Amino acid sequence: MRYLSRRQLLAAAAAMPAAAQSGSLTVPGKAPLIVHNDFPEDLESLPEYLASWITPTDKFFVRQHLPRPKIDAGAFRVNVGGMVSTPASLSVDDLRKLPQLTLAATLECAGNGRGNFQPRIPGLQWNKGAIGNAQWRGPKLKDVLARAGASAQAKYVDFDGADVPVGKVPEFIRSIPMRKAMLETTILALEMNGQPLPDLHGFPLRLIVPGWDGASWVKWVNSIQVQAQSNPGFYMATAYKYPKVAPAPGGAVKPEDMDVLEGMAVKSFFATPSPETKVKMGSTVRFAGIGWGGENRIARVDVSTDGGATWRPAALGKEDMAFAWRTFSFEWKAARPGYTVVCCRASDAAGRTQPIDAAWNPSGYLNNSVERLGIVVEG
Repeated sequence: MRYLSRRQLLAAAAAMPAAAQSGSLTVPGKAPLIVHNDFPEDLESLPEYLASWITPTDKFFVRQHLPRPKIDAGAFRVNVGGMVSTPASLSVDDLRKLPQLTLAATLECAGNGRGNFQPRIPGLQWNKGAIGNAQWRGPKLKDVLARAGASAQAKYVDFDGADVPVGKVPEFIRSIPMRKAMLETTILALEMNGQPLPDLHGFPLRLIVPGWDGASWVKWVNSIQVQAQSNPGFYMATAYKYPKVAPAPGGAVKPEDMDVLEGMAVKSFFATPSPETKVKMGSTVRFAGIGWGGENRIARVDVSTDGGATWRPAALGKEDMAFAWRTFSFEWKAARPGYTVVCCRASDAAGRTQPIDAAWNPSGYLNNSVERLGIVVEG
């Protein structure tokens, strides 16, 4: 397996279709992806992989904070404790015996698009491929909590995985409030796209928190603790927080002026064609993309072929549901030569519309700026 230097990665990000064809970015179990880190794996999907409603598992992005653990499914147990009347230790077979729910949901890293913020923000320089939409299947979290007799006074549920910190890196523990934990759609997935979860995606058990940032979707879950308060560790007290009031670009934000990141922003982008595509004058260009709204369904996607001066509605796919993205398409006749900027913006059922420019923040989260795609029309 060959991994790339930082300079090669930047070149690959600028020429993703060519990199995909060469196969030089392949890792085991995956189609060619942009490799931001190889240990632990941080792998970004190519935009052209994201044109369909369901993202194939081998083309799905990967984000990991700690090295991937090796798990024996037969010996695996998830321990449920804390504020419960009957602590439980459940095997995969125990979980499969509970009623199973299949749910389509979009998973997006909160830092997706970080690489497009100005001024630059430290961290993984995701372009737009730290996202995917899959079918997840497993028992409802509320049923697991009910089996353990979760206290009605509890306010949060903590989740830890089998991944182990290295050196001074803190344990990756995330909390979700009980109001989210008890929803019918919050599940503990055993399957992804009709198959057992792959190692890279949390085998054998992953928390699915539809509409919320990817950090909440804890992988390799082996500990569920019902608590009165949110976990005080680094990944709740410090990381994955968003300013209550937007700072000026490049500005600092005090810790007390930050809130825990939860629901995701409304957003859309073009999966095809590629940036700087050249087309002949008089030809019809078909744009395809996706729009999503966190916990809300997508109501419309509009496209501009004049840099945002005017907008027209795109054709939406039949998928129309909360939590999962919605495909869209738009056809445009290239009537005059020159460089044209084509934009897309989504609106969700809650009335939110994608902004021209997302609010800059010191962590580089929730970049949902309107995409600008350059097309070259040749006479």
